[in-house]
Amino acid sequence: MTNTNETLHWLTIHETADLLRNRDLSASQLTDHIINRIQNVDPSIKAFTTLNTTPSSPSSSTAQTQASAADIALQSGVATLLTGIPGQIKDNICTLGIRTTCGSKMLEDFYPPYNATVISKLLNHHSVIIGKGNMDEFAMGSSTENSAFHPTHNPWNLSKVPGGSSGGPAAAVAAGECMYALGSDTGGSIRQPAALCGVVGLKPTYGLVSRYGLIAFASSLDQIGPITRDVTDNAIVLNAIVGEDVHDATSISAPISDYRSALIPDVTGLRVGVPSKLIDQIAEPGIRDALDSAIKLFEDNGAIVDRNVTLEYYDYALAVYYILAPAEASANLARYDGVKYGLSAEADTMWEALEATKGLGFGAEVKRRIILGTHALSSGYYDAYYRKAQQARDLIIQEFSSMFSRYDVLIAPVTPSTAFDLGTKVNDPVEMYLNDVFTIPSNIAGIPSISVPAGFSNGMPVGLQIMGPWLGEASVLRAAYFYEQATPWKHYHPTIPSK
Repeated sequence: MTNTNETLHWLTIHETADLLRNRDLSASQLTDHIINRIQNVDPSIKAFTTLNTTPSSPSSSTAQTQASAADIALQSGVATLLTGIPGQIKDNICTLGIRTTCGSKMLEDFYPPYNATVISKLLNHHSVIIGKGNMDEFAMGSSTENSAFHPTHNPWNLSKVPGGSSGGPAAAVAAGECMYALGSDTGGSIRQPAALCGVVGLKPTYGLVSRYGLIAFASSLDQIGPITRDVTDNAIVLNAIVGEDVHDATSISAPISDYRSALIPDVTGLRVGVPSKLIDQIAEPGIRDALDSAIKLFEDNGAIVDRNVTLEYYDYALAVYYILAPAEASANLARYDGVKYGLSAEADTMWEALEATKGLGFGAEVKRRIILGTHALSSGYYDAYYRKAQQARDLIIQEFSSMFSRYDVLIAPVTPSTAFDLGTKVNDPVEMYLNDVFTIPSNIAGIPSISVPAGFSNGMPVGLQIMGPWLGEASVLRAAYFYEQATPWKHYHPTIPSK
């Protein structure tokens, strides 16, 4: 039976899975609908770098081919909740035979010879890879304006940024161009764009999801996570991608659990800490009001809320991050030498070719961070900067550990402001870096953290950040699900002009 519902692209994964399993809709019909949606609205949003609709190499399978395989799985009764569901993948996660650019000229024509572990897991569920999401180059940025190809626009207001670096994935989910997306979060790159686009974004515990096939920015901070339309969908995607991986030495063995079991609309007895100093740093009144309303909702529904939590080392996280992350980036990006893969510039000598390759292939922000990182690691500065930053990191980890002996979750803002206008901060690196001031500490400590829609300020979405202890995804999802079910925000969708 053909589903002609014009709002099909706004359905959640769990709603759509019911239609697919009841044969009210086929995976091929759903994929065609989503492709049509992309063709109609993505000229305005620009959330994609590559649409997986034509064969790019003999080793690749198109979205339509994957949808046909999903229909066979549905007919044979071996379907899961992700079977036939179209998802977008951030363009720094390797996809076999499908272009993977990292938003950079350096990898503009790179077609990986293998799938990232998370992609293999999704394909085992017969999910459909609809395409690759635009991003800040090598995940360095907070607005997706650092993409070498084009900026992405916020679906709620096309003159504003979607956040970054996973701006393409967040915008695509918010615009109904896919039913979920995978992003990567190094300092807030899932949660910040999720907040600015009004969707749900989770950064899992470091190591819970394999990084094999994630093109590295900062290896001790990077983590893959899901961006979805609601919290239930987030748990569904998380269930599919977690697990220890022999290809990733930093992946961890965690107890197997269905994260949907944590989704109960009850927070009675939940111990909630609120770092008051963070609330005081919010400059935009609408965001402060949204956070105050959220905290009161937890209080009124039986949670044990402490509004006066003190985090002594939280403010140092931004400085720590901008030493450690560039240092790791400078090491990781040294491999782009024009010899093995990627852009290769011609010159008279090897050294001139190397210099020309990096000069042409990397954008301004990537070059800036490589220089910062190389300086921090250089002789005479290593002890003064890098070692000190690692010591401060230990203090931040210890402080969070102490906090979570007293609280189940911490509630905080995601961003200091709602989405800003395109072009207003791209030439001011310090101002841009401050967008991540509330999200970076979770990466420094390796703990799980989620952004869930919390209303609007000046007509733009606001996010609520909920942080939990190491491997505390269940507590984080429980709190997020309660808040989502008690508020109307997940029912709001942007109005986007079609071409």
